[in-house]
Amino acid sequence: MNDQMNEAQLRDKIVALGRSLAARGLSPGSSGNISARLGDGWLMTPTGSSLAALDAAHLSRLNRQGQLADGAAPTKELPLHLAMYDEHPDAQAIVHLHSTYSVAVACLDNVDPDNVLPPLTPYSVMRVGRLALVPYARPGSLELAEAVRLRARQGRALLLANHGPIVAGGSLDAASSAIEEVEESAKLVLLLQGLPTRRLSPADVAALGQPE
Repeated sequence: MNDQMNEAQLRDKIVALGRSLAARGLSPGSSGNISARLGDGWLMTPTGSSLAALDAAHLSRLNRQGQLADGAAPTKELPLHLAMYDEHPDAQAIVHLHSTYSVAVACLDNVDPDNVLPPLTPYSVMRVGRLALVPYARPGSLELAEAVRLRARQGRALLLANHGPIVAGGSLDAASSAIEEVEESAKLVLLLQGLPTRRLSPADVAALGQPE
């Protein structure tokens, strides 16, 4: 099971993470969703829920087929999560946000679709790696899920065009750290727009390796 925790501990950790993300302004309103792998399925945040006010007892519990087994109805972004898990069978958790700076970058034109964020800091390289852009499709649609499935083969972190970031991680902490790094890197990109910028060289990036 995820991080060797029992289900009750995992539920509490999802609630704590949701509150932390919301308190820091990374999940406005009822946006954003979190999921974590169980031995026989997944836990997921419910549809229409605020990450600031999650209830551990009412999280959506899904079976291995992605069908609701217990709790409230899951987020409409369920297909995105399942597509990411399919392409990353070792992933233990997924976080998807509509965080401001990442969404702003997701709306920019003429970005590199294979790597939206340039390598500015060693931390973005180590925690995120390459960030591919997923073409726009309606939120919650199977079209978007299939686009995510294709792009997920390029890495664990993706940016959904005009929508926001989604990250799969080896744990809830890893997924959260990576998506926060996406947000900070997006902020740097916007702050440096139009300014002469020194990027990490290909040799620098190679020396740092890939994210865990």
